[in-house]
Amino acid sequence: MKLAVTGGVSGIGKATITHLLAQGHEVTIYDLHKPDFDCEFIPLNLMETESIDAALAATTGQYDGLCHIAGIPPRDDNTVPCLMINAIGAFRFIEGFMPKLHKGSAVVSVASRAGMGWEGNTQMLDSLIACAPDALPQWAQDHDVGATLAYRLSKQAVIYWSVLQVSHYIGQNRFITISPAAVDTGILDDFVKAFGPQVEANLARVGRPGKPEEVAETISFAVSNSASWLNGIDIVVDGGMGALNLKLG
Repeated sequence: MKLAVTGGVSGIGKATITHLLAQGHEVTIYDLHKPDFDCEFIPLNLMETESIDAALAATTGQYDGLCHIAGIPPRDDNTVPCLMINAIGAFRFIEGFMPKLHKGSAVVSVASRAGMGWEGNTQMLDSLIACAPDALPQWAQDHDVGATLAYRLSKQAVIYWSVLQVSHYIGQNRFITISPAAVDTGILDDFVKAFGPQVEANLARVGRPGKPEEVAETISFAVSNSASWLNGIDIVVDGGMGALNLKLG
């Protein structure tokens, strides 16, 4: 298969590319910086619409799937970048990439367990998805959104937006999101700082964070033909955190 992957320098993106190459797939990588892989590389800055359009223009040929993994964690001062890179810029790139996908291929986007509960927040998410890039600072101010909430909203938007695409592309392409919980990457500390006791308690209960390779294998399956009847779903990869948090009986 010929696959496109956004994000590949580290973490889940790097693990996914490693896994896909080991399976014999051809991979084109889109990222800010060139990763250490012998693959076609196309620069992409999801913060800039000009870069998104240039990356799409530089893309040639047809692809058998897109794995959208690029994203940033919540930090004290990155409210607008979270909204743009994780959501608005991502949607612009994916929409532009759709004509480059073969019929039957999948778009697999990495969301987050932090995006759970999107079903009860669709009005706000509709407003975010419709927001123009240059209007994001005012949107965040109007809705009293800081960096941690921006991250949560951006990942809710990824799941919601992907579900919305199913009706547009049914019979043509599949849309699946993958929602990892805390994963042992270089940005794990950002999540612990942003979400605090909740993350620490969940990690203590399941015993460890996830491994990038575990998420990568799920992404690889979702984009493959073996998952051809999966469409419009969010796959949570959390080691049982959600089950342990349920109050049953």
